[in-house]
Amino acid sequence: MFPDLTRDDVFRLETRRLWLRWARQADAQALVRLAGEKAVAGMTARIPHPLDPPSVDNFILESRQANADGRALIMAITPQRHPTRAIGVVSIEPDAEGGAPHLGYWLGTPHWGQGLATEAARAMIDAFFAYTEGGELASSARVVNPASRRVLEKCGFASVGSGLQAFPARGGVFPVDRFRLDRRAWDSLKTWHAAGLVFERHDRAECRVGA
Repeated sequence: MFPDLTRDDVFRLETRRLWLRWARQADAQALVRLAGEKAVAGMTARIPHPLDPPSVDNFILESRQANADGRALIMAITPQRHPTRAIGVVSIEPDAEGGAPHLGYWLGTPHWGQGLATEAARAMIDAFFAYTEGGELASSARVVNPASRRVLEKCGFASVGSGLQAFPARGGVFPVDRFRLDRRAWDSLKTWHAAGLVFERHDRAECRVGA
C-alpha cells in the first residue's frame, strides 16, 4: 500500500507541533504507561487493560515490520521539541475484511485537549493520499466517545452510519459510529483550506482515541 519512501525507519512526518516517526524499543515504557490507562485502552479495539510490557514489545516489532513491508503506516506521535518522547500512536492499516484502509489513533491523557490528535491524524491522511493511490479511508469511534468523532469530523470525515464492531481486547462487540473520507473530499478540503475558506471550532473536547 505504501511506497518505498515510507519503508525506512528514518521516515517521519513533521507538523507544526509534532513529529510522527516509527516506534522504537526505547518507546516501550512510555507506551505501556500511556496506552495502558483505562481511559485510553477502553476506547480501542486492540489495546488490553491492563497492558503488559511484552504486548508493547510485540506491537513495536509488528508495527516496524508492517511499515517496512509497506502494508501499513504506524507512527509514534512525539512532540517536535522532544522527538524521543512518544505520547501516542496514529496509524493507517488495511481492513481485515478488504474494505478501505482504516485510520486509528490514540493519545495519552496528559496531552488531551490541545488539538494534537487532530494534527497527527491530518498529517497521516495527507500522507496516505499523497503517497498512495488509495481512493478512500475509513475510521470509526465508539458511540460513547464524542471527542474522537469530533476529531474525525475536523479531519473531513463524513458519517456513514452506525453499527457493531468487534473489540477483541474488550471481549465483545460494541456500537460504533462509522466514517469515510474519499480523495475528492480531501482534495476539496485542501483547496478550501489553502484559500482560507475553512473555519474550524477549537474546543477542549479534543480526541483521545479512535478505534
